[in-house]
Amino acid sequence: MFQLYLDTTLWATITVNDGSRVYVEEMIIRAQSTSFQVCLCCTSTGYPFISTLELRPLNLSMYFTSYEESFFLKVAARINFGSLSADPIRYPDDPYDRIWESDLDKRQNYLVGMAPGTVNVSTGKNVMADSREFPPVKVMQTAVVGTRGSLSYRLDLEGFPGNARAYAYLAEIEDLGKNETRKFIMKQPNVPGYDNVIVNIAENAHGSYALYEPSYMNISLDFVLSFLFSKTHDSTRGPLLNAIEISKYVQIIAKTDVQDVAVLNAFCSMASIGDWRYDNGDPCIPTAWDWVNCSSAMPSRITKIALSNKNLKGVIPSEIKQIDQLEELLLDGNVLSGPIPDMSNLMSLKILHLENNRLNGQLPSYFGELPNLQELYIQNNNFTGEIPHALLTKKFLFKYDGNPGLNLPRRRKNELAIVLATIIGAFAIFVVLLLLGCFWLLRARQRKPEKSDNREKNNSLGIISRTSTPYSIVGSTSLAIDEGLDVAYCITFSAIKEATGGFSKKIGEGSYGPVYYGKMKEGKEIAVKVSADLSSHGAQQFINEVTLLSRIHHKSLVPFIGYCQEESNKILVYEYVHNGTLRDHIHDSVKKRNLDWLSRLLIAEDAAQGLTYLHNGCNPAVIHRDVKTSNILLDINMRAKVSDFGLSKQADNSLTHISSVARGTVGYVDPEYYANQQLTDKSDVYSFGVVLLELISGKKPISVQDYGVDWNIVHWARSLISEGDITSLVDPCLVGTFQIESLWRIAEIAILSVQMHGISRPKMQEVELAIHDAINIEMGSKDKTNHASSCSSTASSDHVRFSSMPFDFMSSNFQNNINFPSLR
Repeated sequence: MFQLYLDTTLWATITVNDGSRVYVEEMIIRAQSTSFQVCLCCTSTGYPFISTLELRPLNLSMYFTSYEESFFLKVAARINFGSLSADPIRYPDDPYDRIWESDLDKRQNYLVGMAPGTVNVSTGKNVMADSREFPPVKVMQTAVVGTRGSLSYRLDLEGFPGNARAYAYLAEIEDLGKNETRKFIMKQPNVPGYDNVIVNIAENAHGSYALYEPSYMNISLDFVLSFLFSKTHDSTRGPLLNAIEISKYVQIIAKTDVQDVAVLNAFCSMASIGDWRYDNGDPCIPTAWDWVNCSSAMPSRITKIALSNKNLKGVIPSEIKQIDQLEELLLDGNVLSGPIPDMSNLMSLKILHLENNRLNGQLPSYFGELPNLQELYIQNNNFTGEIPHALLTKKFLFKYDGNPGLNLPRRRKNELAIVLATIIGAFAIFVVLLLLGCFWLLRARQRKPEKSDNREKNNSLGIISRTSTPYSIVGSTSLAIDEGLDVAYCITFSAIKEATGGFSKKIGEGSYGPVYYGKMKEGKEIAVKVSADLSSHGAQQFINEVTLLSRIHHKSLVPFIGYCQEESNKILVYEYVHNGTLRDHIHDSVKKRNLDWLSRLLIAEDAAQGLTYLHNGCNPAVIHRDVKTSNILLDINMRAKVSDFGLSKQADNSLTHISSVARGTVGYVDPEYYANQQLTDKSDVYSFGVVLLELISGKKPISVQDYGVDWNIVHWARSLISEGDITSLVDPCLVGTFQIESLWRIAEIAILSVQMHGISRPKMQEVELAIHDAINIEMGSKDKTNHASSCSSTASSDHVRFSSMPFDFMSSNFQNNINFPSLR
């Protein structure tokens, strides 16, 4: 399996499972420049390959859409019905060399469910097909006819669900009698207005042997396409179909910032042939060049340039100042000469290595004013003059030896006096602190017996405390943590069994296993999670999980108390959270009445803060991997705490993703994670976006009853928002309790969070900020009502159009910036 990219846009994911089949991927594009790059990206075992790459010019009128500046068209199906052979039709029959697949091609889930009585018909007469899309005459000379009154087919659409451009090509190629008619209805489930159109091919095309091409310029399709043509009661002939063509809209992903790329190209031009190699294509997408790091912003920005020991010759490009997001610049060990160019606007710069070159001139004083600069290495160059005073007083790593002409600034007498006074004062403070330390140690030794008594008290509760280095493993069964640090206790199985009354009160079931209520002897209420895996395997993995849980502490995360690992039992003990899960409240018709819009926002903010801490506050970062409403618990004050780290995953901060078998809960799982098996923090963002949609709508993430053909909340919400109909999205219980601006703010960030591609989603801290904005809107509103309207079956309010909303929908998914499909 591998991926195919057109410039920075994902073209297709190729899975080769049939060695006898020719795999064809076709994209219809409006060229954005005189050249483009095609990249094959390995995603699993094996090697990506390509046999042929063909470019075919099209007539300018063909495949025109209003969205071609922002979207490509990926061909999902182009089928010739009634074909005389299994071979596809292409050039010279099609002057544009489009590939029209035969309906006789036999492969899995391709044109199944054919209606009884379907027959092939053909003609040798010419068919007038010189309309907008110019289908080949040879394609229009064959068709299928439903002799029993109906035509039906079902086929899989690769890359769907999504938005599509769909065409049917029809031509009356049978000679009808004077009193004969062919009229039928085209039925597509759950597409309003589709089955109200009666097709009379000869009448619509103004005669027989002429083309009629009904089309949808924007239609939402599932991954399985089912359609039915059914004749009307007054028709004497069954429905007819010559060909269909379906293309998916693929959002164009922006290339890396052009100014950043210009700087990289300047460095590339400084390399001698054979000294080092740089890749073609975009420097960031789909994978970054070996010597650069990129941000996840859109467009991507360069954050690191690592060109140590590359034999670069010449001066440092003056364009370097354009990369204002640059954090690290490593140019050491080259043959660079000349002065340091202006870098005063590189406010994000943290590390600058210029050592072991031939640079000269004076050191710029602005280095002392760069707020984030942590390392500046300039040793073994030819710098001259005085070192700026700001560089000597700034707290950072500064190495400058090996520059014979570089001097320290001259000290005046008053400066020497200040330095001397400072040294004496510091020594005096040191002596005082030393005396205080000795006094504290003596007091601590006197209180040692008291600590022993406390330890004995803990042991009476069944808690075993051991001391060692922080977060170290003692033997193979216990986690030991120094006193005075955060503690995870090793609790005996007998103590847990007693606290839970023999595991008699089950309060839930999670990904880790069943959860039981318990109460320790001293009165502390606990939630006990018992692993469903009773095998002896994974002992070290369990200890690693305990180690991870022990170091994670945040007000919006369920506190971890301790663990038990005796024989086959692997048990985690948490603080009991009294009000159950958010799922219990949001999907209960009675409980949800108590959750007005502001309450839901505060819950969302708490959960977002917890996830932000996991992503940014832990080192290494932690990816939850199973964010959902049942893993968000509510305490006695209805504040949220994120739970269930049984599926959590640690991330190396130097990596952009973790390769992992997709796990999680249906309806919440990031589709990109599911397809690529690559887990990132954006996977949690997608899941949390689903949670936000649940908070807005009060609906479950998966429901055929609620969403019909959309089947999940994401597709359903996109469909409503594409019409600007946010009121149909809102939980009826919330009517009258919210400010429309705050609701749109959450709808905006929710839709951004559930983008198909992780690179298009915001970071968790950006989601948290958006929620905070919505809370401020609610709290600051003078007209905010303080009572919740009662639930009703429908929410009555005027539709709100996107044109009045503060949201740039062109930067998000295609479904957010187009109107509902209409038949052409």
